[in-house]
Amino acid sequence: VAASQAHSTLRGIQLSCLAKILAANNLTANVTSYPPDMLLFFDPAGVPGNACFTQVRNHTCKEFYSLASQGNLNLLPNGSAQRTALLNKALLCLGGVNNTLSQEQLSSLGALVCDMEPAAITDSDPQILENLKLCPDLAGAQRAALNARLSRGDSHYGHPPPELIREIEVLSSGDAVVWRSIFQSFSMTSAPQPCSLSSPRASKTGQEILSLPIPRSFLGTSGGKSLPYGKNFMEFQDWLFSYQVWAFEACLSNEVLKANLVPLLAHPLPEEYLDVMKGKLSEIYPAGIPEDQLQLLGQLSRRYEDDTLSALLDPSGGRWQAAEAKQLITRYMDLGGTLTGPLLQKIGGRDLCGLEDDQINKISPEAIGTAGKVDISSCSQSKKDRLYAKARDAFASQRGTSAYYPLIRPYLGGAPRKDLEDLAGSTIAMDIDTFTALKPSELQNLSVQHVKNLLGVNLPDLKRAENHPAVANWIQRRYQSELDRVLGIGLHGGLP
Repeated sequence: VAASQAHSTLRGIQLSCLAKILAANNLTANVTSYPPDMLLFFDPAGVPGNACFTQVRNHTCKEFYSLASQGNLNLLPNGSAQRTALLNKALLCLGGVNNTLSQEQLSSLGALVCDMEPAAITDSDPQILENLKLCPDLAGAQRAALNARLSRGDSHYGHPPPELIREIEVLSSGDAVVWRSIFQSFSMTSAPQPCSLSSPRASKTGQEILSLPIPRSFLGTSGGKSLPYGKNFMEFQDWLFSYQVWAFEACLSNEVLKANLVPLLAHPLPEEYLDVMKGKLSEIYPAGIPEDQLQLLGQLSRRYEDDTLSALLDPSGGRWQAAEAKQLITRYMDLGGTLTGPLLQKIGGRDLCGLEDDQINKISPEAIGTAGKVDISSCSQSKKDRLYAKARDAFASQRGTSAYYPLIRPYLGGAPRKDLEDLAGSTIAMDIDTFTALKPSELQNLSVQHVKNLLGVNLPDLKRAENHPAVANWIQRRYQSELDRVLGIGLHGGLP
C-alpha cells in the first residue's frame, strides 16, 4: 500500500483527508498497512465489521493503539476533541478505567500518556517514567506529580541510572532541588559514582556500546565528585569526552578547568560543553576574564562575542546609527558568529533589513522561530521574500493550526499568492495594515473571494482603505459587479 510509505511530516489536514477517503472505501481494516501518523486520524468504529467500538476484538484494538501511539501527537492540537477522544478510547480499549495503569497498559499507550491527569503519574506502574520521556513538554501539575513520584524512590529501576534521572530532570524543567535530593539519597555503594559512568562510545560501526569505568585512582578522596588535574588529566581525557553534559558539569571543577583550559579547548567540543565551561569561567573570574586568559579561549571566544554584540545592541544604552549597527553585525558574522533568535530580537527590524542579502541567507529558520515579533516592513522586497521563506520553514509544524497565523503574520510581506490563498482557506481575520503590506504583485492577483476570506470580520476596513494605492489598484482590476455581489461594502472604481 502506497500510503504505508507516506512521510510523517504530512500535515494533519492531509492525513485527516486521507483517513476519510480510506474509510469511505472500506480500506481501514489492516491498520498495520498505514504509518502511525495516519492512524491518529482513524476512527476504530469505522473498521469494517466493527460498527461499534466496543465490539472490536481486544487484541485488534490494542494493536491499533500500540501503533497509533507511535505517531506524532503534535499533528492533533493539544486539548482538541479529537486528541482527547483518542486517549479516552485507548483507555477504554486497554481497560484503564482509572488513573492506575499497569506496565502492560503503559507499553501500549506510548506517548498518549502525555495527556493524562497528574494522578496517573503518581499512581501507575513505574513504567510510566519511560513513557514520559516521549513527551515534548509537561504541564505544571504533571511536573509536580513527576517530582513527587521521583522523590518517593519507588521506581522499579532500584537506584535509577543517572542517564534516566537527567532526562527526567530536563523534562521537568530542571527542578534542581528535587534532583539534588534524589541524587544525594542514592547509596554510593550500589549506585554509580557521579563521575564514574558507563557511557555510550561510538565503535567502528557506530552501534556498539562500550562500558568505560573510570580508574579508581582518578576518583580521589572526594567521593568521585571532581576530575583530576595535573599530569593525570592528560591520561583522563579519553573518559572525559564520553561524558554526558550533566556529568561533565558536575565533575569538572573550577580548579581543573583553570589548570587545563588550553588542552581542553584543543578538542572539538560539543556546544553544550562550551556553555558549561563559560559558566564556570564566570565563577572563576567574576570581574571579567583577564586579558592573558582571553587569548587562550580559542573556540570558546565566540561565546563571549555573542554576549558582546548583544550588550552593544541593547537599546537601553542608546541606539546605534544604521551604518554603525551594520558594521558591528558584519564584523560579528565575519568572525564566525551566528545570528540567533535572541540576537535578532536585539538587532530589530531596521538593522535586520539593513543587512546584505547574503547575510540574511545565513540566518537559520530556527533563529527566526525564536526571534519573536520582528518588524520587517522597511526591508526591500527581496529581503522580505527571503525572510518569509525562512519563517515558513520555522513554523511549518504549526501550519494548519490556529497558532500559525500569528506567528507567520510579521513575514507575510514576502508570501507568494499560493500561500495567501491557503491562508484564506483557514479561519483568520487579517488586519488591513497587514493586507496592504502584502507583496504588491501577489496582492493584485488575489481573487475577490480570497480577499473576503482573508479579511474575515475586518472586511469593512477595506472600504475605509479603498484610496490606499495597493487597494485602489486591486479594485481597478476587478469587475464592479463582482465587488458588489461578493463583498457588498460599497467599493467603487471597478471595471464596468
